Amino acid sequence: MPIILGGISPIDAGFIDLLKSYGLLAYLDAVGVHGFPLDWNHWQINDWPKKLDEIRAVTDLPIWVTEVGVSTFGADEVQTFGIQRTSELLIGNADRVFWYSLLDLPMKWEATTRHKECEGSAYYRHFYMGLIREDRTPKPAIKYFNPEMGICQWFHFEDHRLDFAVEWLRKLGVRKLRTGISWADWERPNALQWFDRQMEALAEFDTTITLCFTPPSRGKASNCTSPPLCLDEFSRFAAEVVERYAGDPVNKSPVEPSLLVD
Repeated sequence: MPIILGGISPIDAGFIDLLKSYGLLAYLDAVGVHGFPLDWNHWQINDWPKKLDEIRAVTDLPIWVTEVGVSTFGADEVQTFGIQRTSELLIGNADRVFWYSLLDLPMKWEATTRHKECEGSAYYRHFYMGLIREDRTPKPAIKYFNPEMGICQWFHFEDHRLDFAVEWLRKLGVRKLRTGISWADWERPNALQWFDRQMEALAEFDTTITLCFTPPSRGKASNCTSPPLCLDEFSRFAAEVVERYAGDPVNKSPVEPSLLVD
C-alpha cells in the first residue's frame, strides 16, 4: 500500500529537505503538495511548473498534487479558466493530480479552518470550490474537467451527498479519488457502519485515503487540527483503518487504496 506525505501548503522545498534530513522520506512512496494560486497562494497559476521543480530539486520521490482548485467566489468564469489552465500545466507534469472539489460545501456547514469568519473572504471561498453547486446544478467549468486528473472530495459523517457524488464521479469518468477518514469521526457512535458504507460506495475507484482530524479531547489543543497528545493513539487509529480497508476485506474492492497521512 503506497504511503504519501500529506499535501504541504505552502509548497516549501526547505520543509521537504528538513524531513529528508530526519530520514522520513525513506518511509514514503510520494510527496503531496497543495496549491490554490487563484484563491489563496501568493504566487501565480503559471508558476506551477516552477513550484514542482523546486520539490524535484530536493527529492526523487514522485510528486502528487493532492489538492488543486479554483473557487467561483468571484465569478464562474474564473473557475472555467482555472481548470483549463491547471490541466495544461499539471497533467503530465505531476504523477497524480486531484481537483478540489466535486461539490460545493453547504453554506450551513463550517469550513475546517483555524479562524473561521475572521479570515474574511478567504474563509468564504471554501464554500465555492466545487464543480457542482449546493443546489446540485453543475457549474460551467465542469465541461472542462479532464478525467486524467482525479477528484478530491471530502465527505462529512453520514453525508447525505455520498450517492449523488458517486453518480457524478461516474459521469465524469473519474478513476482516481481522494477522500478522508476522520479520526474524530472514528470515535463517534455508529462510525464503523458509516465508514463501511462510504468505502463500499467508493470501492470502484482508485482511492487515496487521508487520515486526519484529531478528536478535540485527544489533541494538544481542543480542535481537530491539533497534533495528538499521544502519537500511539493516532498510530492505533491508522492501523485499524488499514486493517479494515486495505485490500478491502469488508467491501472486496479490486483496488488497493493509497494512504495519505496529514
